[in-house]
Amino acid sequence: MAWAYLLECSDGSFYVGSTTDIERRVWEHNEGLGASYTRRRRPVRLAWSAEYERVSDAFAVEKQVQGWSRAKRLALIEGRLQDLPPLASRAWRSP
Repeated sequence: MAWAYLLECSDGSFYVGSTTDIERRVWEHNEGLGASYTRRRRPVRLAWSAEYERVSDAFAVEKQVQGWSRAKRLALIEGRLQDLPPLASRAWRSP
């Protein structure tokens, strides 16, 4: 099994990753053993995660969510899945 996950960093920013051991990976981020991005923004907390059967699926979700706006990431974290499609379009942005 594999996981895609979102961490909320101490500065309020988000980090997106994937792993085969979610508990170990969150621990590593908080110990400064994770990505350099989270190393400078500790402590972090797990804000969202989803389990996948294949590592390739978790990695694909990681790459997809990395390209999302903060608003779209917040909708995912808050479980507002119905808001994801409108947030993907440019129509919701004001000029």
